[in-house]
Amino acid sequence: MAVLELRHLRYLLAVAEHGNFTRAAEELHISQPTLSQQIKQLERTVGVQLLDRTGRTVRLTDAGAVYTEHARRALRELASAERAVQDVQDLSRGHLRLGVTPTFTAYLIGPLTAELHRRHPGVGLTLTELPQERIEAALLADDLDLGIAFTGQHLAGVTAGALFTETLSLVTGPGDADLGQPRPLPVQALAGRQLALLTGDFATRSHIDDYFARHRTTPRIAVEANSIQALTEIVRSTPLATVLPDAITHDHPHLTPVPVEPALPARTVALLRRADAYQSAATRAFTRLVHDLVRARGYAPAP
Repeated sequence: MAVLELRHLRYLLAVAEHGNFTRAAEELHISQPTLSQQIKQLERTVGVQLLDRTGRTVRLTDAGAVYTEHARRALRELASAERAVQDVQDLSRGHLRLGVTPTFTAYLIGPLTAELHRRHPGVGLTLTELPQERIEAALLADDLDLGIAFTGQHLAGVTAGALFTETLSLVTGPGDADLGQPRPLPVQALAGRQLALLTGDFATRSHIDDYFARHRTTPRIAVEANSIQALTEIVRSTPLATVLPDAITHDHPHLTPVPVEPALPARTVALLRRADAYQSAATRAFTRLVHDLVRARGYAPAP
């Protein structure tokens, strides 16, 4: 009966998500009549109507809304329990689900993945690029084990452990003698200057916009790109300047950091997790690994 009840929970959640028996049945790979019958059986078991079928879309009743909330929590806890049972302490196998904000894929994820494979070749990694708010939501939903983002205001239930300080600089290509000077450039000198910047999907872009707004300077944003690689190529090939984390600039010899006065504010990079999440052997090993790599690469310590 326990297996049947779990199937009922998944069926109910699918109907609640789609608001439609036909689409839910397609997702579950069962017939619509079978799905309808199973939901009615669940309603008889709990003794209350869970779905309102009278409208154009299927809606949860008040009782159904409460029941699905508990159903989601139960399935999430069950999945966590299954991972705990399968967890191999010697790390001969295992899996880690990691979410990162996009700029980290340009300089941090490569070394982290290489070191993970070197130390623990049996541990698989699923890497997902997401905005920070979606990383935190995924952690709370148990869709991710860890996230790499920034300290600040976090969703309730998410904890952040500081890793290192990330600094940003104005960056020019090899052909821009105007900006390539050793003395600090007043930020006001960038008013009207053509820049190529990351799109608003990046936390880095919001950080940059806040800096310019704070100092009442409005550069001209000539190009927006949602790829670090595209941005570095644009700056290398044009007179446009950009703003990037110093760690990315250091990995590209054709880019030159330009001191700006006042300097762009630094950010604290953090390892995020759900506060009450089960910490698998793979999660614990990766946490140690990322701290070791941060020290080995000489990133500025977090405050």
